[in-house]
Amino acid sequence: MDSTLAAPISPPAEDSPPPALSLSRVAQTWWPLAASWLLMAVELPLLSAVMARLADPETHLAAYGGVVFPLALIIEAPIIMLLASSTALSRDWESYQAGRRYMLWMSGVLTALHVLVAFTPLYDLVVVGVIGAPAEIVEPARIGLRIMTPWTGSIAYRRFTQGVLIRFGHSRAVGIGTVVRLAAVGTVLAVGYTWGALPGIVVGTAAVTVGVVAEAIYSGLRVQPVLRDQVRNAPKAAQPLTLQRFIEFYVPLAMTSLLFLMVQPLGSATLSRMPRALESLAVWPVISGLTFMTRSAGVAYNEVVVALADEPGARRPLQKFTWLLIGASSLVLLLIAGTPLSSLWFGRVSGLRPELAALGASALWFALPLPGLGALLSWYQGLLVSSRRTRGVTEAVAVFLLVAGAILTGGVIWGQATGLYVGWVAFSLGTAAQVLWLAFRARPVLAQLAAAEPPLNPAAAD
Repeated sequence: MDSTLAAPISPPAEDSPPPALSLSRVAQTWWPLAASWLLMAVELPLLSAVMARLADPETHLAAYGGVVFPLALIIEAPIIMLLASSTALSRDWESYQAGRRYMLWMSGVLTALHVLVAFTPLYDLVVVGVIGAPAEIVEPARIGLRIMTPWTGSIAYRRFTQGVLIRFGHSRAVGIGTVVRLAAVGTVLAVGYTWGALPGIVVGTAAVTVGVVAEAIYSGLRVQPVLRDQVRNAPKAAQPLTLQRFIEFYVPLAMTSLLFLMVQPLGSATLSRMPRALESLAVWPVISGLTFMTRSAGVAYNEVVVALADEPGARRPLQKFTWLLIGASSLVLLLIAGTPLSSLWFGRVSGLRPELAALGASALWFALPLPGLGALLSWYQGLLVSSRRTRGVTEAVAVFLLVAGAILTGGVIWGQATGLYVGWVAFSLGTAAQVLWLAFRARPVLAQLAAAEPPLNPAAAD
């Protein structure tokens, strides 16, 4: 058993307070999840680098980054927060079963929706009529979306089982699952690149699909002994989690994901209507992959806060760790943007032609605040989810969508700025507004934690 969450703790002596959460325990819980997210973040740059070296790279990168990936994400939106919710709620067998029923039901519904969009005339209505994608990427994107049909169900199952693993002290298994996924993705990409006869969109989407299916299979096998030995034997919750209570908790989180991911097709639609549309859509996934890599440490922190926020003395070490994440992740992206590493990344690594590499390097500056904001977002959002105040999370995403949407719309109306620049300005300012709203809504939770905090013990601070 991993020691991150479920290590046995000797009971404190009578009349002595329980041991306070230490900074080292926060780090021990965080690093396997951060490694998992970082490995996952490598996937998109790897995908872009291979697709950029196959035939007609600009078209196929734009098809994936401008249509396939945004549509696949928005279809799966209602199940994205299953990781956080499973971590928070899968405390006993009945709670696990309630969450599992929801996961299976939503997987079926959303997979059916994916099939409708990918295999019926609804595709043309969405991609041509709503997104307004350039004509040359419509058919490649249709093929890619069809290949990614297993995407939603695989991710739903994987995220739900990973939440159980984190809750019961096996967060390292999440990182191993990501290695399995990345190995599968890399294998398909290597075969596709070596063969060279398949279009980039086929190679890219096939790699992603095989990867998520492989990770789901691993997670399903890995969780079986945990379910048998720990979840079934866990003490029953004072208030059993029924399916109705799970839905009441989870629907605001599902709406959060849906609202947040609406910016993906909204971004594609607006970039398609601004200057240098095809170039912007082609470079967008390359910058997204790089920023996601630098944000991965902060993204992983959400589940750490959810799992540990209710422990004694949690506020100080969690807050301190948040600031460490902000500084480290922001410094990494600043070093890339402000040094020759930027040209190396967009040119040599990502394989973009020189004019696209220069466009990406200049647009990266507009994404500079995102790693630090991501760590703050996970801190405040984790507090709200842990305390089951999920409505504030949904409100914050609505604020993000309002701010980002207003900037994107203004860019279309103005019509003078390159779409890629407008897109990253919108994303950064929208995220800043989202974090401010989360901070406002999390004030009562922080006040409760501070009031319940034991006296500071210097030895516990490591």
